[in-house]
Amino acid sequence: MTSHSDKPDATRRDEAVQAHYEALPYPARDARDEARRLVVGSPSQLIEIDHYLFAGRRDWSQPFTALIAGGGTGDACIMLAQQLADRSCPAQVHYLDLSQAARTVAEARATARNLANIVFHTGSLLDIASLGIGKVDYIDCTGVLHHLEAPEAGMRALAAMLGEEAGIGVMVYGALGRSGVYPLQAALKELAPQSLPPAERIKIARRVLDALPQTNWFKRNPFLGDHVQGGDAGLFDLLLHARDRAYTVEEFAQLVAAGGLAIANFIEPVRYRPETYLSDAALAKRTRDMPFLERAALAEKLAGNLTKHIAYLTWPRRVADCIAQADGPHVIPILREIDGAAMAASVAKAGALSGDLDGVKWRAALPPLAGAMLARIDGKRSLGEIHRDVQALDKALDWERFKRQFDQLYAAFNAANRMLLRSR
Repeated sequence: MTSHSDKPDATRRDEAVQAHYEALPYPARDARDEARRLVVGSPSQLIEIDHYLFAGRRDWSQPFTALIAGGGTGDACIMLAQQLADRSCPAQVHYLDLSQAARTVAEARATARNLANIVFHTGSLLDIASLGIGKVDYIDCTGVLHHLEAPEAGMRALAAMLGEEAGIGVMVYGALGRSGVYPLQAALKELAPQSLPPAERIKIARRVLDALPQTNWFKRNPFLGDHVQGGDAGLFDLLLHARDRAYTVEEFAQLVAAGGLAIANFIEPVRYRPETYLSDAALAKRTRDMPFLERAALAEKLAGNLTKHIAYLTWPRRVADCIAQADGPHVIPILREIDGAAMAASVAKAGALSGDLDGVKWRAALPPLAGAMLARIDGKRSLGEIHRDVQALDKALDWERFKRQFDQLYAAFNAANRMLLRSR
């Protein structure tokens, strides 16, 4: 018989990670809450998938197969399955997770919603080929790769499941925004070792947090909140995890390339633009002709607060054409989680779109017709129809002038991932 101490380090870490999520499924969810709200986010909202991976042209009346690789307690799985059901799409969503406890939570949430388009599997991301589901149209892999012993092997396993016209929505931890996490993790491995029960480790971790001096880098990082908002499960995931790592933009790009894939775009795009953080216009101008990934890497260094990287990935040959473009009257703009009429009234007063990017104030000037356009963007009307409606207010508004103003409006809202496009 092999003793615990005789096992390879990687095996012991595998077992610790699995035990972690059996004891504390993350994030904590209650199926009873499904009656009052649908948890939404990025990646994997259907309108995002269409916009960033299918150029806004995906026909959702056709069959669609998705894989949620590392489904946890079900946020991405339930969101995507519900949105596909709402579209009456003949879809099948495959949920996969190593934790039976997490799967039980996800299944209860699916039952509460009467979702019949999910197939549940228990197992490792590295073994997805053995599921026998064939190539898929889309994969969600959120918060998983950075917990693997060999993330590159995980990325290759995901890529092997992708169809030729398919893509992935992924999230990994951001290295610079998580400053302070890993020294504190190391300290807690000594003060609250893995040999202790999870509940005891959590108690010790909370005592350590209370005792930290103001000079501690974790204490000084205002962008980390899982240990507060996520309860015990959030604290354990952030500070007591048996295995996690974080990525800079450059390291993330290398991980993606290991699977033979490419980054289509980051979410939200504005966070990955150096000019967002450079108030000096001359300096900002120097960055505009830099390649996409170099700009993103520079933005991360300037921002300092990117705790995670969310991105859509696809095959390199598809990158140039996979994102929707406002290229004609047939295009339908969609506001993401925004009421157009309410927003129209707001921007009419301000003349700009503004936001707070975790401590960074951001502002984008809007065109004179922004209010009139926003009031008519309902996810159904095309740009041609919106032009005709707005033209009733200004008879001299030809298509070219309308389009220039719409492009300015779209650039601002899409930068914040608040306006997406669909082709009719």
